[in-house]
Amino acid sequence: MAIDASLFDRRDYPTASAAKGYGEWAATYEETVAVGLDAPLLQRLTAIEWRNVTEAADLACGTGRTGEWLKAKGVAAIDGVDLTPEMLALAKKRGVYRSLVVGDVSATPLAAERYPLVTMSLVDEHLAELAPAYREVSRLLAPGGRFLLVGYHPFFLMNGLVTHFHRANGEAVNIQSYVHLLSDHFRAGRDAGLTLGVFDECVIDEEWLKTKPKWRRCLNWPVSFAMVFEKG
Repeated sequence: MAIDASLFDRRDYPTASAAKGYGEWAATYEETVAVGLDAPLLQRLTAIEWRNVTEAADLACGTGRTGEWLKAKGVAAIDGVDLTPEMLALAKKRGVYRSLVVGDVSATPLAAERYPLVTMSLVDEHLAELAPAYREVSRLLAPGGRFLLVGYHPFFLMNGLVTHFHRANGEAVNIQSYVHLLSDHFRAGRDAGLTLGVFDECVIDEEWLKTKPKWRRCLNWPVSFAMVFEKG
């Protein structure tokens, strides 16, 4: 069961919902988000032959970071879904998506059993429950399809570092977050008919700190993780 991340919060920033928070953050998201959260994990991933993926659904696609990476790797067609129109407007500018729609990751308008690949990056901490999202992923996946999840590590949330952004006036705002243990993901995937095949974690190292030197006090902390599930 999810734990409200505010129980661990050390900074006491005001909190916004995911829809409102990311809507506000969209304008500066690319400038401020840490590339080390997802890039090292994607670069190390060898379990998926990207050029053989004919279609992918990119859930919580945001500004299109993951979609752009997939397209560069040879994924032929990508459909994106996100809760915030502001993020989708930026994703559209990248020109890598076949379609972009406003929607919830737990109830998308996309076709069932169509996609050999579904991705979801840096959003699971904003879900009060994991099970609905995993069931939706299972619905979207074609038999034998794979689900690539990249998440913000629960270790960070439990150390009080809740996902946040800064408004134009400098005010820091948390985005409503929840702690899901890694075993919670395993169970949610299993219950949705998915089998975990790959699990990796990213630790802050010297290379990571080149892009975010202010995080030095977190050296050697696990900051993000990746899982690849397969639908039988």
